[in-house]
Amino acid sequence: MHLKSFSVNGFRSLLQVKDIPISSPTIVAGHNDGGKSALLEALSFLLGDYAAAEEERSYMPGTPAARCESTDVEGLFALGEWEQSAFQLPATVRIRRVATEESSYWECWKSVPTDDRLRDLTQYKASDLQQLVRELDLKAASTRKADCLAALAEYAQSHTSGEDWLPAPKDLTTRLPRLLPFDGRAAKANDAVKAALTARFQTHVKDPDLRGRLTQIEDEVKIRLRTDSKSLCDHIRHRCPDITEVSVEPDISFSHGFRSAELRIARSSGGAVDLARSGDGSGRRISLAIWEWTSDLLSEQNASEADPDEHGEVAPSPLQTIVVYDEPDTHLDYAHQRKVMDLIREQSAIPHVNVVVATHSMNLIDGVDIADVVHLKLEDGVTVVERLGTESHEAIDRFLGKIAASVGLRNSVLLHERYFLAVEGETEQQAIPPLFLLSEGVSLQAAGIALWGCGNNEGALHLAGYLFEHDRHVRLMIDADSRRKRMFQDKALELRFGPRKKDIVDIVGEPDGYKELEEFFPDDLWAQVANERWPRGTPWAPEDFASKRAGKFSYDVQQMLQEQSESGPAGKPAMMHGLALSLCSPKQVPEQLRKAFKEMRTLAAK
Repeated sequence: MHLKSFSVNGFRSLLQVKDIPISSPTIVAGHNDGGKSALLEALSFLLGDYAAAEEERSYMPGTPAARCESTDVEGLFALGEWEQSAFQLPATVRIRRVATEESSYWECWKSVPTDDRLRDLTQYKASDLQQLVRELDLKAASTRKADCLAALAEYAQSHTSGEDWLPAPKDLTTRLPRLLPFDGRAAKANDAVKAALTARFQTHVKDPDLRGRLTQIEDEVKIRLRTDSKSLCDHIRHRCPDITEVSVEPDISFSHGFRSAELRIARSSGGAVDLARSGDGSGRRISLAIWEWTSDLLSEQNASEADPDEHGEVAPSPLQTIVVYDEPDTHLDYAHQRKVMDLIREQSAIPHVNVVVATHSMNLIDGVDIADVVHLKLEDGVTVVERLGTESHEAIDRFLGKIAASVGLRNSVLLHERYFLAVEGETEQQAIPPLFLLSEGVSLQAAGIALWGCGNNEGALHLAGYLFEHDRHVRLMIDADSRRKRMFQDKALELRFGPRKKDIVDIVGEPDGYKELEEFFPDDLWAQVANERWPRGTPWAPEDFASKRAGKFSYDVQQMLQEQSESGPAGKPAMMHGLALSLCSPKQVPEQLRKAFKEMRTLAAK
């Protein structure tokens, strides 16, 4: 049983949060108090590891004194062949856990049989199933329990009265994914040890070799956990060479579960000490080493659980493990943050393992597909979810996402920048920043504007369209000679951007009859800048540049400067960058650009 996504209703600030993906990995980003930790604990509630308290039910909108009647967290699960047969459920099923004032319980969304007795067949013994088959006059392949179940399930599916939430089948919760949580903010290595060994503890107590030996089982599990702990201790010593001794003493009880595992260390000087009495630096480094070791543990565990049934029949698949990191980069320097990134990628690649990370780290946010980034923000006390890359058709979305990636558009920029300026290429990337600074008195970055060169006018159009479709404030700035292509005609642009086309698209030079950015600047200014930056034997005159306006102005001027000046520009981007840096007054920036810059700055400040 694998959890694909989940939704939360009525839990703290998560009044209604839909379709949070469980990917490899999922990154949960957002400001402090935006709901990141609440989302992780809601996931824990769904999987049975957290009990939602009455005071955690969300307040109803507009009524701060009234809470929701219940909390529920719903998951979309993919079931294996064995689970479909054992629980009489389809390959994909919705399962939710509900918490009320009185209790909590799991339910499944499925067809409602007209006969109430058939709503949960897993509750019956074999003799009860045989009796139901006779009463309903059904024909089962045999009197075996599996055959009776199959006959009754088929009958129930063909005699239904719609769909509804029904009690989850007996023992279904034993197949829910395991949750392996690590809290980077606490930096408590002892807690990390417990989390890492808990999964192994759960595996060992289910080992068939231990059944029936109730008086000996606790001692035997302790021995096994000590073996697991030795591997962990060896790994810590390898990662932290200044530590000479590491020991873990597991303390378990079947009446209380896996209670603790005290970690003790000894350095090259001094005796063994409890890690809680050691420095924070040691705790953080050792916690990271424990998380690394968990990767090997998960791989071995999945391999052991994948053994086929001894009778050759369909066997349960390995349980899904969801590793949850709550701000793992906290307390770590940059080098260790990079190790965390590598670790998350490594664990995400393990079969039947998924990773969910709540973080502020731009490095972690930028390291995954944008569709796997969940951005949370608080609006009027309620958490709202922002996901990019999921609203449009899947194939189109992947294509647009690749465009964004090809121009270096980082996920963190998509989430945090307020305004985007899409331009054709390197020439605009070199010229526009100094022109904007001269015109507005602040840099693009300080104004909250992200500038992206897209290689050509088509790339700029696609990027602007991508951002527009995802409700980003964007400006498309292209030369007037782009009009030669049909996609840049007014009708095509209006079809893409709708009534906002006039606020999004700037055809540079068109109002004044110019074809490209370079033509915007007068001949006397070109001559003045050329004499300062690219001198020749005789001074440059405005006529030298006026003579080039009949053809491709930018190309012809570049060639002239390169051929006639020993210090001529290396290319068109360098030429325009030099021109822009030579300007002294905002009035020297073309009026069309000054107007566009002012509008962008105003919108970016909202």
